[in-house]
Amino acid sequence: MSSAAEQEAVAGKRAADEARPSVVVNGARRAAPPPTVPAWPGTPVPLGARFRTGPGQVAGTNFALWAGGAEAVELCLFDGPGPGARESRVRLTELTHEIWHGFVPGVLPGQRYGYRVHGRWDPWTGARWNPAKLLLDPYARAVDGDFALPPQVYGHVRDWPEQRVADTVRDERDSAPFVPKGVVVHDGGPDDEWTYDRRPKTPWADSVIYELHVRGFTKRHPGIPEELRGTYAGLAHPAAVEHLTRLGVTAVELLPVHQFAHESHLLERGLRNYWGYNSVGYFAPHAAYAASGTTGEQVGEFRRMVRALHAAGIEVILDVVYNHTAEAGELGPTLSLKGIDNCGYYRLQSDARRYADYTGCGNTLHVVQPHVLRLITDSLRYWVTEMGVDGFRFDLAAALARSMHDVDMLSPFLAVIAQDPVLRRVKLIAEPWDVGSGGYQVGAFPPLWTEWNDRYRGAVRDFWRHALPDVREMGYRLSGSSDLYAWGGRRPYASVNFVTAHDGFTLRDLVSYERKHNEANGEGNRDGSDDNRSWNCGTEGETDDAAVGALRRRQLRNLMTTLLLSTGVPMLVAGDEMGRTQRGSNNAYCQDNEISWVDWSLLEDPEWRPLFELTSRLLALRHRHPVLRRRAFFSGRPHSADGLRDLAWFTARGTEMTERDWYSPAATLGMYLSGRDIPGRDERGEAICDDSFLAVLHAGAAPAEFVLPGPPWAERYEVLVDTGREDQAAEPGTAHPAGAPVTVPARTVLLLRAG
Repeated sequence: MSSAAEQEAVAGKRAADEARPSVVVNGARRAAPPPTVPAWPGTPVPLGARFRTGPGQVAGTNFALWAGGAEAVELCLFDGPGPGARESRVRLTELTHEIWHGFVPGVLPGQRYGYRVHGRWDPWTGARWNPAKLLLDPYARAVDGDFALPPQVYGHVRDWPEQRVADTVRDERDSAPFVPKGVVVHDGGPDDEWTYDRRPKTPWADSVIYELHVRGFTKRHPGIPEELRGTYAGLAHPAAVEHLTRLGVTAVELLPVHQFAHESHLLERGLRNYWGYNSVGYFAPHAAYAASGTTGEQVGEFRRMVRALHAAGIEVILDVVYNHTAEAGELGPTLSLKGIDNCGYYRLQSDARRYADYTGCGNTLHVVQPHVLRLITDSLRYWVTEMGVDGFRFDLAAALARSMHDVDMLSPFLAVIAQDPVLRRVKLIAEPWDVGSGGYQVGAFPPLWTEWNDRYRGAVRDFWRHALPDVREMGYRLSGSSDLYAWGGRRPYASVNFVTAHDGFTLRDLVSYERKHNEANGEGNRDGSDDNRSWNCGTEGETDDAAVGALRRRQLRNLMTTLLLSTGVPMLVAGDEMGRTQRGSNNAYCQDNEISWVDWSLLEDPEWRPLFELTSRLLALRHRHPVLRRRAFFSGRPHSADGLRDLAWFTARGTEMTERDWYSPAATLGMYLSGRDIPGRDERGEAICDDSFLAVLHAGAAPAEFVLPGPPWAERYEVLVDTGREDQAAEPGTAHPAGAPVTVPARTVLLLRAG
């Protein structure tokens, strides 16, 4: 918060205090304490604030908060927005199984509220209760206001000149003027009626994921009304939905939309957290993405967005951050869980003043604790059953799978998900690593789960910059990564294949930069990964050199084609299909501006439009042909007397690859996919048969001859995709006889239909 804003907030609070009745204490006149409101006993379940009709048909709201070690809990009600709002306090005197609860008559939807929790202050044992700090309800369905981080929101004193960062002295200043409030939301009404909502329920094998940012995807879209840009309503707008359907994706994966806070170091530099991996409210849609209002309206707006996407056949997957919160470590602010029960919610070190940090963000939620596990699963079920979402991508999922210390695939979190009747039926995607010891777990998650496969990302990037020592890794990644996932009943769609993600270079930057350029983040370009596996095609950054530009566009076509022809679930990043650039930034987490927002003018640019056309054509091809989205791994064994196999690999000589060939640093690889006798049956129980295809991937810097395999593989071949061509509006349509040599241009993919 700026100094002017701080002064305004303090002045508003002072004016509110002066307006209250005063009392004389030890000869000095002071503001009287906030008025108290009586509460009825209420019930300990459900947790959170639930508007309902109480005894005697009296309307009101039941409040319930788990605060295990607390000595007292006060519910704080605010009569309006802003720092000058008058506060009334309700002592919750009922305690059932460590849940403090009470029913307050007359509290209606739209009411702003928070909690003050009393208890010991003893950081050396992990106790950090401080009733001067207003706390957000972990179960709040909506949040009004934004988090600023002046000294008053820290539980400890942090702005003494001689003790700037000590976390052992309790700060007694009131944080209420500086923090947002929870909002009571009506659970009933038309926005809860899902009668006319039809979930697409797209099978995993048929899925194509499109990772996007609600704000960044819609902020510059010319077809979306300006007042809706950057919002849930903007993503629901027909102009946004039309792009997704025309492209051909089946699901959007939204970067975090749980209420999040901005880090202090960003606010001090005039920046903001853009990606949103800093959650503080696991039930509340992030208020800043709402066009309709922030006193509960954001809930209905989010639901309407989900319905609009479902109506277009598009599933909604949320990127969720249950591994840590915005409260950071011992030097972080006190916003919610830290002040409710620090020891109960967070993993602490043997020195309980310090936090165990498996996330790199200062803290880690203690998921083996039953109430923490309940918080997470209650949140997940809420987003499925009441908000309509279809699945989740779990950020740093290995941190959630840790038992006491080590990653454990029999951990309470994974066990609870596996038996939950709601959650086991939705799409579950793990980012299968964290930053702790033993945290890299690609291929280790149990059935039901799919995983971000970063080994796919590394292999494809290295192949197209001609940096693989041999082609073994590429063979596994193109064919579904059976070395990682062919166990325990897992299928090829356990692998979410991606070349780019929000974290790292965009596809265009991957072929334009070899070094990260994160100077705009204000961290001396020290942030972001140095392992980009990129190639700038000879010139760093943007250039007017026509030859370099043409090569880069060809490489983009190669990368996109490889991704969409690979077995597994492809994931695209918003804007990659039309050449979006972040100007060399590989860590744009704090760039809420044109660096991160999708530039829709590229879609009409003749230089970049062909990439969109190729992407949509490949997705349509994938949709038509089940051999490109197999539900079972290839066997590689002959399926008939003629020796035809479901998967075969060829050298440029047109011969099947030998063991020696796999260990050579070849630049050319032929992959034959047979459409005969695909495992499984269709919905009518019929055998699945399809065309057969030959994909030729050539990463060499010079053209190469490739001899097309003869019978039994095919009698002739028809070229469907040639990434060496700039014009991608139509199929090449060129035919070649089997056994004939074809010239494959430098750095090109050919996709041929075998006949």
